[in-house]
Amino acid sequence: MKRAIIVLVLLLGICLISIPAQEALKSAEEEYYDFLALQGLVERSYLNYRTLSDSAWDIPDDTAHPWQGQNLGTKRSLFGDVFMKIYGPDLFMSVNTAAPYGQNDGALWQGRGFNTSLTGGIRFEGYGVELTFKPQLAFSQNAAFDYITPNYPNTNANYTGKAGKYGYYGVPSIDAPQRFGDEPFFTWDWGDSEVRYTWKTLTVGFGTEPIWLGPAQINPILHSNNAPSYPKLDIGLRRQRITIPKVNWYLGDIETRAWWGYLSESNYFDNNSDNDHNLITGFSIAYSFPGVLKGLSIGLNRIMLSKWDDMNAKAIFTLLWPFMDTDAGSDRNDQRASIVIDYLLPVVGLDIYLEWGRNDFSPNLDFVLRYPFHTAGYTFGVKKALSISNILKGEILLEVTSLECSMDYDRLIPWYSTFYAHHIITQGHTNRGQWLGAGIGTGGNSQYLGFKLYYPKGYGNIFIQRRNPDLDYTMYIDSRKSSFYVSEQNIRLFLDIGLSGLFYFMPRLAVYGSVVFRDERNPLNVSDTDRSSIHRYNVYLAASVKYSF
Repeated sequence: MKRAIIVLVLLLGICLISIPAQEALKSAEEEYYDFLALQGLVERSYLNYRTLSDSAWDIPDDTAHPWQGQNLGTKRSLFGDVFMKIYGPDLFMSVNTAAPYGQNDGALWQGRGFNTSLTGGIRFEGYGVELTFKPQLAFSQNAAFDYITPNYPNTNANYTGKAGKYGYYGVPSIDAPQRFGDEPFFTWDWGDSEVRYTWKTLTVGFGTEPIWLGPAQINPILHSNNAPSYPKLDIGLRRQRITIPKVNWYLGDIETRAWWGYLSESNYFDNNSDNDHNLITGFSIAYSFPGVLKGLSIGLNRIMLSKWDDMNAKAIFTLLWPFMDTDAGSDRNDQRASIVIDYLLPVVGLDIYLEWGRNDFSPNLDFVLRYPFHTAGYTFGVKKALSISNILKGEILLEVTSLECSMDYDRLIPWYSTFYAHHIITQGHTNRGQWLGAGIGTGGNSQYLGFKLYYPKGYGNIFIQRRNPDLDYTMYIDSRKSSFYVSEQNIRLFLDIGLSGLFYFMPRLAVYGSVVFRDERNPLNVSDTDRSSIHRYNVYLAASVKYSF
């Protein structure tokens, strides 16, 4: 026992090496590194596709920045070229006083009442091999609150006690429970865990690390870390310089990745055990320009959901075909694609980005050209760095997202749908009951404006966000009524005003706090009789403590 303690002490006491270190998606550290990239102080290791393993950062030793004295970008050298990095532990806690609130939090579902999650782990890498173990344990009090009547018949034996009681209120082909049962519950998730081998920039891995696609900061359209993780196999090229040999002409950077994953249904969808799992197939490619267009990158993402039992060796490669007239065709599979544009201009501290996505069956180019706006959605954003003083640096973020169905659903197409739904893949674009894409969910819109101030001991942030959840549902139910004004008065609105901050009590100990006030108008999608909104007020309080060994 004494020898084990001595070995552990020696491991923890090994000198820290400042080399590229991987950070968890949307962690305070990763967002800080990206803020430095906005100023040209560091370089992003990715273009469009990233997980924890791909989000590698390196701050040169002579670079001056606000968090210079904190524990950033460090690994421990074990022996030779083998390194170790310890994550956390990180304890997060939140309280919602009236209704659920929270997104981009992995397996944690932040319902009404008390919620908490504990994450931590360790990573080893050397000689091309990467081993990461960083699971998540979450708890939700899951207290009762009023929600919209589910659009599933509770009298149907397939949905009784499941979606018939807790299910989604919109299209009846989405596994997105409004409440996860009647009792508090724990959730175990493998989180950022995987085994990987990389040769130069060619990489292949198996694990559960969540994927973030595109440049969006809050609401990426196709894939985020909003839902619980799922097992997947991926292969591709990390960001790679393209040069012509001998003359050494630089032609830009390229990045590609393909993956195949195993999605699961939540415990509150249906009573049919034969359809509990779906196959997710994804492909991503991005290119960054050289020369006068340096900083400009473009990319394409495409995702297909198929029934797990229908998987075959040929079908898993159909994403490489541009339309749906092969094994991916006849609308039996659920496809989404997006084009991304990101223009990073460090010389002025500016980043402008766009992700434009499209859903639904399109058998050929003619269909797309005739009406490209069919089932389209987008996220547009601007980030700007501000130099206030030598030690105070600011960041402004504006991000606008729209996932509302195009007007042709109302005027040209006789059936009703929404961005994250599909009539055959009946769980929709979800995993274990949470959205795989934008955390705001299907059919709505969001406008976010925030200002973050970095200083040597942490940061402070203030923001305002306006959201309409699932307007597709609102317009659908009211289009069956005679008065346009009925539809207008029933529109739901989330208006959020928030403050948050992080403080380093010591280089390895950080404490985070947040308070958000939400004015939820027409929470049940029904207004007051005098055509004024019904209000439900929610106060969100959150805190976390993280110690970095």
